[in-house]
Amino acid sequence: MRRRTRTPAAPLPQRDGVDPVRLRLPADPAGAWPTVRDHLLARYAGAIGAGRVEEMLAEGRFVGADGAPVGADEPYEAGRYVWFHRDLPAEERVPFEVGIVHRDERIVVADKPHFLATTPRGRHVAETALARLRRDLGLPGLQPAHRLDRLTAGLVLFVVRPEDRGAYQTLFRDRRVRKEYEAVAPYDPSLALPVTVRGRIVKERGVLAAREVPGEPNSESRVELLEQRGGLGRYRLVPATGQTHQLRVHMARLGVPILHDPLYPVVREDGPEDFARPLQLLARALEFTDPFSGVRRVWVSRLRLSALG
Repeated sequence: MRRRTRTPAAPLPQRDGVDPVRLRLPADPAGAWPTVRDHLLARYAGAIGAGRVEEMLAEGRFVGADGAPVGADEPYEAGRYVWFHRDLPAEERVPFEVGIVHRDERIVVADKPHFLATTPRGRHVAETALARLRRDLGLPGLQPAHRLDRLTAGLVLFVVRPEDRGAYQTLFRDRRVRKEYEAVAPYDPSLALPVTVRGRIVKERGVLAAREVPGEPNSESRVELLEQRGGLGRYRLVPATGQTHQLRVHMARLGVPILHDPLYPVVREDGPEDFARPLQLLARALEFTDPFSGVRRVWVSRLRLSALG
């Protein structure tokens, strides 16, 4: 059996709570990249710009496992690790704080506000829940056990020690975590509730909205009405699966799309964030048996949806 090579520790510290990018140089059977510079230009000219790659090389921004700058003319070596910090994009600050619901030596349960991404991705890098918590709590090794949509508020479980992360991620993978959401959406007296919604959801890379297609169901959600007032309803949503945008897709299918949803049932034109009109969806509760202590853990969000007060 071939033994896997252990990935070296990052030689660069985090910056603003964001890890450096790690690149492992791939095989080059055609000999297209005589030098490290050739590969970096081929790989990042589109995303970073050829001129910026050249500047970063000259500034010593690309480093090897020993922390020493990688020379532009160093011979290409497949399998070698290279690290660098990306240039952080200009990000508008989300004007809401991340709440702490629970913290101990293994986990942090946070109340993520609307509009704040869970982890760095795309144009949201330093302005994310993970980066903020790492900085504010002084926990550089913090990692999420799962993710929550950027526009959804509520509970997210983070793991303090890297060696514990797998055990908590497994709970989510194996559907051993009970998640409960609340939503505010139009009230339809003709809609018979509670109801269990099932369907097949697909999400294509580069396409903003997920969609339902014929086929074997891969998503299931239970929808219950908690109250109705002034043409709006407050709903309890309990997903049995975790497809992208699942609850938003299912509520739109029922004819009661979640209030202020920019994607369902119709994708709205992209524009500036309207922090006064957050998506009315909240990850309200998390419940699971802790994989280390065996204790049943239950947390409830301290956030509230604003549409019904």
